[in-house]
Amino acid sequence: MQYFIICLVAFIGSGLTLFSGFGLGTLLVPVFALFFPIELSIALTAIVHFLNNIFKLSLLGKHADKKTLLRFGLPSLIAAFAGAFVLSSISNAQALFQYTVGTETLQVLPLKLTIGLLLIFFALFDIVPKLSSIQFDKKYLVLGGLLSGFFGGLSGNQGALRSAFLIRANLSKEAFIATGVVIACLVDVSRLSVYYGRVFNSANEINYKLVIAATLCAFSGAYFGNKFVKKITIKLLQTIVAIALIIFGFLLSAGIL
Repeated sequence: MQYFIICLVAFIGSGLTLFSGFGLGTLLVPVFALFFPIELSIALTAIVHFLNNIFKLSLLGKHADKKTLLRFGLPSLIAAFAGAFVLSSISNAQALFQYTVGTETLQVLPLKLTIGLLLIFFALFDIVPKLSSIQFDKKYLVLGGLLSGFFGGLSGNQGALRSAFLIRANLSKEAFIATGVVIACLVDVSRLSVYYGRVFNSANEINYKLVIAATLCAFSGAYFGNKFVKKITIKLLQTIVAIALIIFGFLLSAGIL
């Protein structure tokens, strides 16, 4: 059963996140956590996420916008370290409030509420007619990279913030997807360098066959998702990202994620 559930989520999540630019890790961590300790689940998800991004890079990497990578990607990576440092200082911040749904107690944290509301705000630029006509000048990509990287290092939600900025950067649909993939690969390398010790120490607990199966299913999802790239318009892509941002922002703000 664990093979079926994890592989199904990896397949569907990879296909969907090829367009949105985020979400696979968000989906996989709780599913892995059903069968493994949470710290190991995070590490296993990082492995699948990285290998899947490498595969997506082989499919779409040639379309990446080099100027955007320099203006957005490098500031993002640098700011991520600052965000991670701040996280160590506020990791014990108290919840604004908590509430109960069934048997689950959910907490609304200041950081997640802030990021969730920001994501919803950015999403409005793609679905509100008066806002959708606004284009971000590329000179703001550096600022976008800094904010995306900082909040990514602070909360781990770098992918959503990255997509929120890049989708407004006037890139082609292929360039948007490919540029996001390249930046995600760079971020994954830094994440895995942190998780290496955790994975090494838990080597005997890892079900390598399951990791390989989940990775292959993620590859399949990305492969079939790539088949649809040519069939969608940039407007449809913006709508997909906007809807994903609103859903993700709501779940984050409500303390569900």
